[in-house]
Amino acid sequence: MFPNNNSSHSQPTKFNLVQVKGTWIRQTEQCRLAEGKLSDAKIYENKSEHGVSWTVVSPIVFTYRVIQCKNILDPRNDTLLWGHLGDEELKGTISNSKPVKRFVVIDETVNHLYGSQVIRYFQAREVAYKILPLPTTEENKCMELVTKILEEVHEFGIDRRSEPIIAIGGGVCLDVVGLAASLYRRRTPYIRVPTTLLSYVDASVGAKTGVNFAGGKNKLGSYVPPVATFLDRSFLQTLPPRQISNGMAEMLKMALMKHRSLFELLEAEGGKLLHTRLQSCESNNSSEHEDSSTASTRIAIETMLEELAPNLWEDDLDRLVDFGHLISPELEMRVLPALLHGEAVNIDMSFMVYVAHQRGLVTADEKDRIIRCMLGLELPVWHQECTLALVQKSLKERLKHSAGSLRMPLPTGLGHAEIFHDMIEENILCQAYQKWTDELASSGNK
Repeated sequence: MFPNNNSSHSQPTKFNLVQVKGTWIRQTEQCRLAEGKLSDAKIYENKSEHGVSWTVVSPIVFTYRVIQCKNILDPRNDTLLWGHLGDEELKGTISNSKPVKRFVVIDETVNHLYGSQVIRYFQAREVAYKILPLPTTEENKCMELVTKILEEVHEFGIDRRSEPIIAIGGGVCLDVVGLAASLYRRRTPYIRVPTTLLSYVDASVGAKTGVNFAGGKNKLGSYVPPVATFLDRSFLQTLPPRQISNGMAEMLKMALMKHRSLFELLEAEGGKLLHTRLQSCESNNSSEHEDSSTASTRIAIETMLEELAPNLWEDDLDRLVDFGHLISPELEMRVLPALLHGEAVNIDMSFMVYVAHQRGLVTADEKDRIIRCMLGLELPVWHQECTLALVQKSLKERLKHSAGSLRMPLPTGLGHAEIFHDMIEENILCQAYQKWTDELASSGNK
């Protein structure tokens, strides 16, 4: 129901919008003047003694694809060029005689490893291309990097509807390119090709873009999803083990929040997954058998999409995916570059598991199993810079920016969670912190 702010005023008049021969016409449901294309948008008109007001309600619908594939840089594979298009769109595009152009932003490290393959791909497909390698690190995640991309895109020249910008790299690269694309001519389509495990299961499948600003993590950004994300696990082969652990923290987050079977898989096989870099064994690649590498990444992505898709713009601040993200932003920025994002998230999750235990939400056995699983994934579970003062400050900041409610996701068992709105009692917070420090400070972690 449309709200009426003044009960003394008449109810607003609702107008539908109909397009007839290229012209949009507003009409009430009772008085249809013409038949034509009906918009989902509505206009509400309210007349009062002070004048007239109009309220526009216009839903925005985004459609984007998340595609798992193999050998994305093989010139015989169409995915990188056309995977973002539906069948009908593809027919129209291929029948067009216009030369194909692509602008690619690639992380510098990834460029050293895969840049020559990207070049060979576009040359084999006779694509006019520009490849821009950039140092996309957390320390460099700023508006200057966005401006650099925009200048290069402008000089190269692209059609903002039919020539998507391609981002190849980790989460920072995907975030920065996404923000640049959302700004260029008000919105240009872009494609994400994640090359780290963390970006594979987290940054690549949502709508957020952003850069750091004024000492805060992702203080500037937008909610504009890519037209497509292409997931190729073979990129993970060249990652150092620490980067694999870093991404497994986000997989563990989803397991703890909503998927006990994924937790048990990480608990039992996490070490093997880590050391094989989540590569599938060729002998286990039959369609009837899903190996642990494929299953764990699939479940992580499916559970992430379940939580993100209904709430892409974060209109609802009750978000299970915020587990591990209450304290970690402050910790990560304070010690940068000592901790990777997933490592900071895991330290946050580790502490919050102790809070959950102190509140009687998880048993001592469940707490211990979770910590053992984290250590098995070679993730840090404690950090000397994560002081009680930092925890208290982070929670107060969270409260300030969460519409008067803390909104804290906490595990209520293995694979189950709830969002708690009340501020943690000071004695529980202090007791949890003391036990966390007493039990884990000597664990040999950072």
